[in-house]
Amino acid sequence: MTTGVIVLIVIAVIVVIALVWGVATYNGFVRLRNLVQEAWRQIDVELHRRHDLIPNLVESVKGYAAHERGVFDEVARARAAAAGPASGPAEQAAQENQLTQALGRLFAVAEAYPVLRASENFQQLQAELTNTEDRIAAGRRFYNANVRELNTKVETFPPNIIANMFHVERAEYFEVEEPSIRAAPEVSF
Repeated sequence: MTTGVIVLIVIAVIVVIALVWGVATYNGFVRLRNLVQEAWRQIDVELHRRHDLIPNLVESVKGYAAHERGVFDEVARARAAAAGPASGPAEQAAQENQLTQALGRLFAVAEAYPVLRASENFQQLQAELTNTEDRIAAGRRFYNANVRELNTKVETFPPNIIANMFHVERAEYFEVEEPSIRAAPEVSF
């Protein structure tokens, strides 16, 4: 074999390796993007479940505390905003944070009524809501882990070359802004 043929074979092998790497990297981006979208849809299912539970919870509290109209209106407004369309995870998180704060005020009203707190219906609704909140938190952790993996791949070299070629964008995290959740608990002895 001549030197020219060997050089052509080496160049062909390099081109094939680069092509295989590019296709594999692109397919990796597609897989990660689909994982992020699937994780977001799971959170969306749990958020809808949460939104469906809230009117029942409000109705059960209304029967005992009808004069707390402002709290009920606030919960209804926050629920409508959270259940409506959002432009992305950051906006959805902000709407959910407002709903969480409104629910906190609703539960504060419920605390003033021992008969309501003892009601089996109220306890069941509260337990369902707590279960749903736990499922949302688990979904958020799964979603954010997938976002982290996608964002890391989009930003690292050499996969970022393929990301830029095919306009693969970073994804948004779904973060809680609730100060009581982010605050460190106080412990005193």
